[in-house]
Amino acid sequence: MNIGIAQINSVIGDFPGNVKRILAAYRECLEAGAELVLTPELSLVGYPPRDLVFKSQFVPKCLQALDYLAGEIREVPLLVGYVDHHHPSRPGKPFRNAAAWLKNGKIQHRIWKTLLPTYDVFDERRYFEPGDANEPILWNGHRIGVTICEDIWTEDYLQRPFYDRDPVDELSAKGIDLLLNLSASPFHLGKPLLRRAMIGGIARKAKVPVVYCNAVGANDQLVFDGHSLVTGANGRVAIQLAGFTETCLVVDPFSAVANDAPLDSCDAEELYQALVLGVRDYVTKCGFSSVCLGLSGGIDSALTAAIAADALGPENVRGLTMPSPYSSRGSVDDSFALAKNLGIRCDEVPIKNAFEAVKATMQPVFEGKPEDVTEENMQARIRGLMLMALSNKENHLLLTTGNKSELAVGYCTIYGDMCGGLAVISDLPKCRVYEVARWINREREIIPWNTIDKPPSAELRPDQKDQDTLPPYEILDGILELYVENQLSADEIISRGYEEATVRWVQRRVDLNEWKRHQAAPGLRVTSKAFGIGRRMPIVQQFVG
Repeated sequence: MNIGIAQINSVIGDFPGNVKRILAAYRECLEAGAELVLTPELSLVGYPPRDLVFKSQFVPKCLQALDYLAGEIREVPLLVGYVDHHHPSRPGKPFRNAAAWLKNGKIQHRIWKTLLPTYDVFDERRYFEPGDANEPILWNGHRIGVTICEDIWTEDYLQRPFYDRDPVDELSAKGIDLLLNLSASPFHLGKPLLRRAMIGGIARKAKVPVVYCNAVGANDQLVFDGHSLVTGANGRVAIQLAGFTETCLVVDPFSAVANDAPLDSCDAEELYQALVLGVRDYVTKCGFSSVCLGLSGGIDSALTAAIAADALGPENVRGLTMPSPYSSRGSVDDSFALAKNLGIRCDEVPIKNAFEAVKATMQPVFEGKPEDVTEENMQARIRGLMLMALSNKENHLLLTTGNKSELAVGYCTIYGDMCGGLAVISDLPKCRVYEVARWINREREIIPWNTIDKPPSAELRPDQKDQDTLPPYEILDGILELYVENQLSADEIISRGYEEATVRWVQRRVDLNEWKRHQAAPGLRVTSKAFGIGRRMPIVQQFVG
């Protein structure tokens, strides 16, 4: 049986566009000999649609698009994800996360998602009613089990047991010889390897081949990496599709030869690919064609610029370097060297005069008070003003350049360097920033080595260094991973060998700066716990632990 895997990039709510994408992939698979074509979860809708489903015409337009799509399908079936109504006379949520088996111009079968995740970045029980039962589909001499994303996630691969049902076991008990899964599984570092292990275990347990079709693309803060795959009944991987790119492949799961080929990318490459895809989709799906950003000569803005240039083309990236009285000439030179290497435009707009004017204007109010962090923040806010002016004047989306380590402890200026529409590396800890930058330079210098090698500094006062204020980044990032991603208490972190005073300081700074992060631009999620989506902390709270 030749199955077409259509790893496509849907746009949320773009029903006409998604129909075109699905049909183009379907026809490509037909030309390659497919006898059945599989698309990702909610491929007709885009994932996650969130509260769009409550708009009065959203689901009706989805069903209208499904009917049109069905009319285009002939004898080779298409499995497509969509949103359906739940029966109005029955209690429960109003909608279903569904898949439709289309053939000969009609909807032949409807499958409801059984397990609805409501943890981390997921909130499906807000919208959907779970399926009651799932029957195998008899087709072409095979009994096929169809599942949707979470339906195959076993408790061994979740944070804890969430469900009292196992859809794969239920299908296996009814007799299947092939398992299909439509998925929209978002990326974080380590997730592709985790999926491979889980799907292999499912195949071995059910004793059937598994065909897994995952979404690719980015919607808001979530990046979907693709990496669709096929395993044999022995659980060994036979085929793994490329990550972070739309692609189609036709494969016979019953005869594909298992080779267990490892993913051919390192952590830094996966992070880079995820961020490039995230920027490209966020910018273009929001209707922009170009971006701007501040170039400080530092590592964070350099990495952000490199990602943007790759995502959008260098001609669509505009940089400003805005030296203050405390900026070194070397930082300005590094900014221009980066721009030359990337092929982007960079202009120099000094802020000295504006800074002096603001200080003079505020002098009657500040009289008698010494200069402090206020004047440092003035510089960041003047730069934010200039970048927003450029964004307005030339219709660029402004990218912010702060990393996760800084955002965690509030080492950033609200209405200053936090200005912008997308926080590209806000889920990338500082040590990972250096790791990705060095990977970018693996063959030639793109980010100036001086930018990578020099001690990081905001350059907002004489001889300033980040570690005048912050712990060494290796220590800070280690504590943040345990506190933010693993959600350990301060005492538990201290027991791992970290200095108590440092841990308490980091904990306090993370908790105190929740208000600031709530006003930050959305960021691209690449770790298991990003600020924003998936981490919903109250701003006003007094818990310490």
